[in-house]
Amino acid sequence: MNSSASTVPITFTIYSSLGLNNFVLVICIVVLYISGLCINLFLIVVIAVESRLHRPMYVLLVNLALSGMMGSSSVCPNIIKHLIVNKQETSLKLCLTQVFFGNMYGGCIFCILALMAYDRYVSICKPLLYHSIMTPAKVKLMLAIVYFLLSLFSAVQVYLISGLTLCGHTVDKLLCDSLVIANLSCQKTTLISVYGLCCAVCVIVSPCFLVILSYVHIFTVILKTSKESRRKALQTCTPHLVTFINFSVASFFGVIYNRLSHEVPKGVNVFTCMSFFVIPPLLHPIIYGIKMQEIRQSMNKMIKKKMTQL
Repeated sequence: MNSSASTVPITFTIYSSLGLNNFVLVICIVVLYISGLCINLFLIVVIAVESRLHRPMYVLLVNLALSGMMGSSSVCPNIIKHLIVNKQETSLKLCLTQVFFGNMYGGCIFCILALMAYDRYVSICKPLLYHSIMTPAKVKLMLAIVYFLLSLFSAVQVYLISGLTLCGHTVDKLLCDSLVIANLSCQKTTLISVYGLCCAVCVIVSPCFLVILSYVHIFTVILKTSKESRRKALQTCTPHLVTFINFSVASFFGVIYNRLSHEVPKGVNVFTCMSFFVIPPLLHPIIYGIKMQEIRQSMNKMIKKKMTQL
């Protein structure tokens, strides 16, 4: 890391321009953030306690919840701090840490959603082979590969960015990302741009393609089955589809905003950040808790048990 550049703090100018809205934003972010943490933790505990939920789909769901908590925790505390204090600065090291975990969060969600789509594909299209294909060992191996590759990709990107010499130190956004730091550099960042594009293809485009391909096969199969079979298949797929569409839309607007950030109102900045880092981790466990009967029953069972103990 460039030693001279690393000692100069990054200043976030957008916070001072929000004016009286700071207090309202603090309350909203705190409520959404804490609610998301509590709901995800509750979902994880329910799946951990209920032995009948110790199956590949629910193991992947636990990892989805953990990824959501990681994403919101990587930005929310920092945003809340900047909204409360008068000095909205952070060191370059902390900024790079935020870039690392922000990249990990987005990549983890897309890759885990791709694994969940594959799980649904095997379950519906190859039911007799499901238990031989989706074994606990294979699920753990797939998750380990995902985490290793995403950590490697993100670490390399942070390493490349950390070597830049910065000519600017003011940011008109709520948080740090790789594009923000690249735009502050004194030199062209062609290598970083190409590497970022390759990473995007690997951790966003490829998982999205796998999800779409899985559902093409799923719908091809269920259209040939009975009405009752279609209903059951759609019941298990709906939460995943809603989650995938929700996060894809949030990511799409985030990418568009990164390219047009200087031409849109400050409120759009806040909304885009919240819709990517805060809202999905809150909605995902709610969607699964409402739509998946086994989780809903387990939640009700646990709540009733706690109520009788009071």
